[in-house]
Amino acid sequence: MSNNIIMVVEDNQDDLDLTLRAFAKNNILNEIVIARDGVEALDYLFATGAHQGRDLRVMPEVILLDLKMPRMGGIEALKRIRSDARTKLLPVVVLTSSDEERDMIDSYECGVNSYIRKPVDFNQFVDAVRQLSLYWVVLNQCPHILAP
Repeated sequence: MSNNIIMVVEDNQDDLDLTLRAFAKNNILNEIVIARDGVEALDYLFATGAHQGRDLRVMPEVILLDLKMPRMGGIEALKRIRSDARTKLLPVVVLTSSDEERDMIDSYECGVNSYIRKPVDFNQFVDAVRQLSLYWVVLNQCPHILAP
């Protein structure tokens, strides 16, 4: 696979470990940027906080975004991503354990590209990650917006 960046925004260490294991099992060799909540994700995307000075021309090919997180949840982060010209076209996939219909509706209303509920079974999760990476990182064509 390519060396394009995949951003994983996840606060639960077990879910993060599961995601990273699924990437490894599928031989996904992309650089993985991890953010523990929406604040960290936005700091990376907009080169603020701990990521001040980062090259804003380098953006993730896809963001895998959890919803329920401390400090700033996924919906608020998604709203901010979509409201900025530099990030509004980035593919964002909600990857969550939430099965609440309201979460799904809110995600789509805020501009998410896809909503996927995390499978409980590891083998199903590995397959879901394989399909996600195949589509969003390999097949999907996304315009690359350069920061001003």
